[in-house]
Amino acid sequence: MIDILWNFVSFVIALSILVAIHEYGHFWTARRCGVTVQRFSIGFGKVLWSRLGKDGTEYVIAAVPLGGYVKMLDERVEDVPPEQLNGAFNRKSVWARIAIVAAGPIANFIFAVFAFWLMFLIGVSGIKPIVGDVAPSSIVAQSGIVGGDEILSIDGERTQHWQDVNLAFVGAYGQQSVQVLIGRNGDTHQLTKTIDLSTWKFEPEKQSPFKSLGLIPFIPQPLLTVSAVAPNSPAERAGLRIGDRLESVGGVKITKWLQFVKIIEQSGGTSVTVAYQRNDTMHNTELTPQHKVNSQGKTIGYAGISPTSVPWPESSKIALEYNVIDALSKGVDKTWQLIRLSFNMIGKLVTGDLSVKNLSGPLSIAKGAGDSASYGIVAFLGFLALISVNLGIINLLPLPVLDGGHLMYYVVELLTGKPVPEKAQEVGFRIGAALLFMLMSVAIFNDFTRL
Repeated sequence: MIDILWNFVSFVIALSILVAIHEYGHFWTARRCGVTVQRFSIGFGKVLWSRLGKDGTEYVIAAVPLGGYVKMLDERVEDVPPEQLNGAFNRKSVWARIAIVAAGPIANFIFAVFAFWLMFLIGVSGIKPIVGDVAPSSIVAQSGIVGGDEILSIDGERTQHWQDVNLAFVGAYGQQSVQVLIGRNGDTHQLTKTIDLSTWKFEPEKQSPFKSLGLIPFIPQPLLTVSAVAPNSPAERAGLRIGDRLESVGGVKITKWLQFVKIIEQSGGTSVTVAYQRNDTMHNTELTPQHKVNSQGKTIGYAGISPTSVPWPESSKIALEYNVIDALSKGVDKTWQLIRLSFNMIGKLVTGDLSVKNLSGPLSIAKGAGDSASYGIVAFLGFLALISVNLGIINLLPLPVLDGGHLMYYVVELLTGKPVPEKAQEVGFRIGAALLFMLMSVAIFNDFTRL
């Protein structure tokens, strides 16, 4: 329950910030173009708070925090007194109207640059994309990449940490192949490998792109020494304690913690003999794993002990921190990368290369907001930048109910010299609303199936 509340609060904060930025783009540009702005609202529905500004605009916070709007004086909506006609939106030139409508998405892109700039000023820590292992017979295994290789770039895009690798592979989905520059034995020996993607099947809701390709990231292997024993667990009943070192399970000598995990998970609830060392003395005990259902719905064996973790070696860490100018440049590059990736994904949805099952709705966004907020301000800034870019791009789609639809009408007006007829606009708005409703329905349905 606490997690749900945390996710909801984080979602409301994130969405309110991004909506305010988007609508402020419309508001600021409208004022500069001489349009009278009657209301600036964050949220819909019942008004919770309002204030009339000196500029004559009513500033509102409403009860439903799922959007916002800027209400401008417009003859198409209401009767406008003759003395106020100069401030009507519809009386402005087509170029002024284009600027006002486009300003919302542009504000989202500018905010993404700002969020990334602040993020890189504070400093971003990550893990270098060093390959721990490669799944046998996998797509990556066929390319010749092996454990210990560091991924330096993908199709010319530099990859400094695993998030860069993740984004690069997501962007490459649907391609026939990618060129990967790797460092073997550090940076002393660089090689270019080609990964054939023609048979790659990727389901984002189930696994990361690099894991679906057979790439297993390097992770420090935990020790075989027990660091925690769950109360009333099979391990506690078997007499295992903190500090015990596991030696063998079921007569099989183990050298890695994952070997113990695999044997226990596949035990089917059958007792196994565990040999362990305590204070330089060897002991044996019978451990009977209990059944547990994992996140994939599969029943596995469970012991109830945790290993002693090993810290990440300094050579595998990376800290990205820049000065004011370099952080700005990095923010622009990162924003442009996300814009290109987002348009790329939309194109693949249209062509069918990417399934609509990959669409995410408000529940997934709320979970992302909560998760990123729990990791700290840097992660939350990165999440805000990502969603801000996506909000800007979605609003640029040529659907009449969105900013992109209005821009489409104004481009037609520029080309023909006259506005699109009101009836044609009304039909377009209905079609756009229906298409948007269908997309949102699919996204929300996907959210519930993931739950």
